[in-house]
Amino acid sequence: MTDHRPGIAAGALAQAGLLSEAAIDAGAALLAQIASSDTETVRVLFADQHGILRGKTIVASALPSIFTAGMAAPSTLFLKDTSHRTVFPVWSADPGIEGGMSGASDILMVPDPATFRKLPWSPHSAWIFCDTRFRSGAAIPFAPRDVLKSAIARLADRGMALTVGLEVEFQVFEIVDPRHDHSAATMPGQPIQTRNLAQGYQFLTETRYAELEPVMDDLRRSCQAMGLPIRSMEVEMGPSQFEFTFDPADPLSHADNMMMFRTMVKEVCARQGLHATFMCRPNLENAAASGWHLHQSVCDLSSGANLMIPDDAGQISDTASAWIAGLLEHAAESCLLTTPTINGYKRYQPHQLAPDRIQWGRDNRGAMVRGLMNPGDPASRIENRVAETTANPYYYFASQILCGLHGIERGLRAPDPVETPYDADVPQLPDSLLTAIELFEGSDFYRAALGDVFVDYLARIRRAEWFRYHKAVSEWEQAEYFGLY
Repeated sequence: MTDHRPGIAAGALAQAGLLSEAAIDAGAALLAQIASSDTETVRVLFADQHGILRGKTIVASALPSIFTAGMAAPSTLFLKDTSHRTVFPVWSADPGIEGGMSGASDILMVPDPATFRKLPWSPHSAWIFCDTRFRSGAAIPFAPRDVLKSAIARLADRGMALTVGLEVEFQVFEIVDPRHDHSAATMPGQPIQTRNLAQGYQFLTETRYAELEPVMDDLRRSCQAMGLPIRSMEVEMGPSQFEFTFDPADPLSHADNMMMFRTMVKEVCARQGLHATFMCRPNLENAAASGWHLHQSVCDLSSGANLMIPDDAGQISDTASAWIAGLLEHAAESCLLTTPTINGYKRYQPHQLAPDRIQWGRDNRGAMVRGLMNPGDPASRIENRVAETTANPYYYFASQILCGLHGIERGLRAPDPVETPYDADVPQLPDSLLTAIELFEGSDFYRAALGDVFVDYLARIRRAEWFRYHKAVSEWEQAEYFGLY
């Protein structure tokens, strides 16, 4: 059997310091494993700014070269909005990005062997995720995994670590018309036509679960085969709406898991003639909005103790209080990271089990932050209900760490919890993507925490989406004015 370690250690990535000794060892072990397996192809991927996996597929025998030299990909993949249009002037002398992305030049993809997964729905193939760098090896200031790793390191410098648990809502429909006609091949493509797999508004009803069980089982088995820590599969409120929950894990693992889960769900369903969507509020009759609830606990790095466990009933710990205060203080300017689409702001409505204002409550599902903390309970935690399921998990988790840490660093205290969240006289969440862009763009906090390059970059991409939305003539306008004037 070939020993791949010397080749990896002598390769350009290792020599440039882009692979640690542990990664070299893990890469060599992985290559030996693949050589004796039936793996035919490997999909070499990275998460883009929208939380979409992009990359190339290689034959398995070519994987050693990825560990020695990496893989090149066009830098424009980081410069696109959600229609896949490149919104930066890459053919000009100054494309507006520091580090060199003019002329659609390449970036470098550096594999992470810990992310390798065989695909249960495509057993001859596998995934491996990559970190991304400029061709020089320099860090890209908006590369999602690195943004999160930096935030995790900052929290570790305070002797703390974050543990997160996921509750993810989504919808699965039967495809009636996939819209493969030439006229539908627009940019973005025309929406496919679907119908429900089950009627809705029978929340957690056993007979509905039985009706949806074949799909639930396929998705659950794929999660388990990939090592995703699946905990429960639930019938959500709306028609054809699902919720999957996952056991707690560290933020980087769960960000990778979320990327794998969203992509797996779409690919498994597509093979069955189904369409899975994580869009927050589909424009479908009687459809419900989907949210993403993030459970968070802060632990002491040295002892592993949960710092959110209160000493007395009815109280919260100093760490929990400061963490909540930080999340609330920066909630509005964080929405570009937690709720990145135009559609997501249509979920912020009262009396819909979704937040519409910035506040926290004890075990209250109408509040933005829900406190679940009791003396002696090792699972004491808070749940942030603000995000939509399209959010880039690396950016989202980084925002939670940075905001919570900012509260801890300044010793902030959370306000009193609310009991009637939709009546509370507190600031509202942003009402549109444009408002969120303006708040993020003007945020001294995020400019200090993530840098001007990151803030200006993300605001520019989202403004391009807002501009296209704002300039499109809507059905409302047609109905309002076409006959009147």
